[in-house]
Amino acid sequence: MSRPVLEFTLKDAREVLGVSSASTPAEVRQAFREAAKRAHPDTGGDESAFHQVVEAYNRLQDPLSERLVHAPARARPTPEPDLEISPEVALEGGEVDHRLPDGDMIRITLPAGLRSGDKVRAGEAELCIYIRAQDGVIVRGDDLWMTVKVAPGLLKKGGRVSLDTPLGRRSVWIDRKAAERGLVRVEGEGLPARGRRAQGHLFLRLCASPGLADSAALALLRRFAAAWAA
Repeated sequence: MSRPVLEFTLKDAREVLGVSSASTPAEVRQAFREAAKRAHPDTGGDESAFHQVVEAYNRLQDPLSERLVHAPARARPTPEPDLEISPEVALEGGEVDHRLPDGDMIRITLPAGLRSGDKVRAGEAELCIYIRAQDGVIVRGDDLWMTVKVAPGLLKKGGRVSLDTPLGRRSVWIDRKAAERGLVRVEGEGLPARGRRAQGHLFLRLCASPGLADSAALALLRRFAAAWAA
């Protein structure tokens, strides 16, 4: 059975983290750090509550969301997150550079499948992972989300489209229901399973772009339908 997709409103997400629309990005990250520590199962928290905290944080990182209103310059500074990584590193693992409090730079090798809130060791330090949005790709829980531009005709009748995804070039079939909804799920193409976390999926938000021509397959289907009706 597939997992339900949690859709937080911005108001819901802010309430979960205890921030407001005037909070700075640094304040949101600090609030997430504190909430994640309280809710993490490894420290006696509830797994469901921890997932809610992560979903709320990712909702506020969504580049398609309304922008957070930055507080004036007088807002108090808050610590930066311990270790930010890109969706690509979360997906595939790899090496990242991290500056220690003493100013030294170290290189850390990370495994594939890390989620926001996970902990990694770097020498004597324990770092908390935060996955930032990058190039229109965000991580929400176990899943990757991205927006793709498609021909308007595809959103009316569906069809096959070739897309550049975080996993490389993919040919995706979009049925009529998914086209009308503007959202398609590609099974098993999200973050890899790790520990108690399940294999994620890839969710594609479909956005009509008038400048794009219909795919060859859809154009052929239309010609066939027109010939059949004649």
